[in-house]
Amino acid sequence: MKDLSFEEAINELEKTVNELEVEKLTLDESVKKFQKGMELSKYCNELLDKAEKDISILIEQSNGEIKSEKFELENNE
Repeated sequence: MKDLSFEEAINELEKTVNELEVEKLTLDESVKKFQKGMELSKYCNELLDKAEKDISILIEQSNGEIKSEKFELENNE
């Protein structure tokens, strides 16, 4: 799964959810699809968390230069 892009993982998650909603599955098949969906969801959340940490904010400085700074989330724990 680690080689999937975010878009590919989301598409696979949507496909899995659709299969759970539409197809007539056995309990065992449903559990396996649900587990796959949970793994895809976790993977997508990890990719989003990584992207959020890597966001750069462009700040126009007073002299007209553009400076890129890392965006850091505050940890409120």
